[in-house]
Order: sequence, then C-alpha cells, then structure tokens
Amino acid sequence: MRQGEISLVGVLALFSIYLMWKSAELPIGYIRGQGPGGGFWPFWLSLGMLLSCVSIAWNWSRGKSPASASDEPLMDAFGWRTVMLVGGGVVGFVALVPIVSMYGAVCLFMLYYLRFLGRHSWPLTLGLALMLPFALFFFFEGAMQISMPQGLPFTQPFFDLMYDIIY
Repeated sequence: MRQGEISLVGVLALFSIYLMWKSAELPIGYIRGQGPGGGFWPFWLSLGMLLSCVSIAWNWSRGKSPASASDEPLMDAFGWRTVMLVGGGVVGFVALVPIVSMYGAVCLFMLYYLRFLGRHSWPLTLGLALMLPFALFFFFEGAMQISMPQGLPFTQPFFDLMYDIIY
C-alpha cells in the first residue's frame, strides 16, 4: 500500500503539471473587461491539485497516513473498506444526479461523506452540505452561465427561486 500511494501521487502530480502546461497555452490571468482567460480555471485548479500531491507526498514521507504506514503488499482491510465506502458513495452520487439534481446530489454526498465517513459534527456537516451546493449554483449558473442537471420535476421550485435571485 505504501508503494501504491506514492506511485499514484506521482502520476497525479505529473498529470497536474501536464494540465498546467496545456492550459498555459491560453491566458491564465484575468483579462480586463473580459474576465478570466481561457486557461484560468484549468491552470489554477491543476496547481491546487499539484500542491495537494506535494502535501500527500510530504505526509507519506513521514508515515502519517494509514497507507504510508502499511506493510501490506497491495491493500489491507482498511484500504479495501475505504475503497468500497468512498467508491460506493461516488456511485450513489452519480446515480442521484438525474433524480435530485447535481446540487441535491452534492448535498447528499457531503452529508454521507462528512458525517458518516468523516465523523464530523452535525453543525459542520450541515453547514457545508447546505452551503456548498448554493456556492456551486451561483458559481456555475450565475458566474460561468453553465447549467447543471436539474433532476426530476420536484426540484424545479428550488431552481425557480435560485434563478430569481441571480437574474
């Protein structure tokens, strides 16, 4: 598991560098009167991913994560359990998008991930699970003008209210 963790971090770091390089072919800064350049979001998100990889590698070198402290050849029981719980949550998230909308699925996934997997307090869990979908809505629908899946008709009152706020 130890070797697998650092190998995956290395692959992700190389992918981050590649994405930064490719996105730098477009303007990565703010263009006066036009907004962010075409490479702005991919570049800065890739930089964030690269910095996360550096942080993971740092913790790996100090043996701070369960995977970096493991001597198992592939994955121990904790690793398999984590893959199943997180992977199952992601599958559930994707399955819920056409039903409860992208934002509803984000809310439910955050509830599951923070409270049940992360064992965080209810105030923190509810705060993040409710605020993140609103922030994502205003970012994608308002700032970027990109519509996300809206789910079944019962979610329409939420979208009507939110569109009234931003338009």
